[in-house]
This record gives sequence, structure tokens and C-alpha cells, in this order.
Amino acid sequence: MKKQPAQNLPLYELKITLRGSKPAIWRRVQVPGNINLTRLHDVFQVVMGWTDSHLHHFVDAPIVYSVPSGDDYPGEERLDERRFRLADVARHEKASFIYEYDFGDSWVHEVVVEKTLPADPNKKYVCLHGKNACPPEDCGGIWGYYELLKAVKNPKHKETRKCSTGSAASLIRATSISKRSTLNSVA
Repeated sequence: MKKQPAQNLPLYELKITLRGSKPAIWRRVQVPGNINLTRLHDVFQVVMGWTDSHLHHFVDAPIVYSVPSGDDYPGEERLDERRFRLADVARHEKASFIYEYDFGDSWVHEVVVEKTLPADPNKKYVCLHGKNACPPEDCGGIWGYYELLKAVKNPKHKETRKCSTGSAASLIRATSISKRSTLNSVA
């Protein structure tokens, strides 16, 4: 596959939705098509609220992109994500791929190219919109997250004492991201 010159690549508007979340936990971002997948991972970490404490990979079935590691399964072909750009994986509007973070909790994000816009080399990475708070790290996946929410809301729940302080107690505060914000920490 021949790569397009970086300056000719469009700006991508992506919708990132956490699979299994109801109501949906999602974010809409704009990033340049020439962003490499490692940098895109950084953007996803910031907009979703993750702490970059776990491994991740991108899947454009049957191809898997990740940072090579000695922990990779023998015989499993993985491409080095540092060598590929968003435009290499998502070649057109409505294209989709998977971003999975934390293989233990298995936070699977469905990523869809909602639209492409003319290239703008001065454009910063931008979070346009989103809904619902991201789960805290290491809470047991989407099912563990919903159990945690039940415990936070119900003082009689068996897990209430575990989540009466810290990040669990603040889970139900942040429910919407409606302000357009520049992602300075990854720009």
C-alpha cells in the first residue's frame, strides 16, 4: 500500500464509543490523518480519561497494530503501530476499527470515521463532544463498572464501603463533555 504524503491527508473526525456501555460512553475528536497510531493512543487516553497504565492495541481485522513486546504471542502477527498513521488504517469516511485498552478489563472502543475535512496543518487535536464519565481503571471491565455504579448509588450495596471515597465516589459527577477543548497535553 502506497502512503499519501502527510500534507495531503485530511483532518479526521472520529467517534470513539466504549463497547457495552449503556448509556453510551463516547467522545468525538478531530485529529490529522497523519497522526501515527501511538500518538492516537495518547489522544484516546486523554479524551476517555484513562491513565495509560495498561497495554493496548488497534484492530482493523484481521490486522493488529501494537507496540512490539516480548510478551506477544508466538505466531500472532502484529504490525508496529509506530510505523502506521490513522490514514493507513481508516482510509475513508465510515471506516471503523477497534482500539482495545487494558487486556484484563478489556475496554474495547469502537472507532468510526464520521467525516473527513480539508487538511489544516495548524489544527490542534480537538475533543468536540462526548457523553458520560469514563470508568475508573481496574474496576473489572464494563460489568464491574456497572456494579461499582450500583454500589455508589445504593448505601445498602455489599460493596458500598469499598467505594465511599476516592474516584468511585465521584463517578456520577462527570456525565457530559460538551465544551470544545484543545488537547494540549498531546498536541
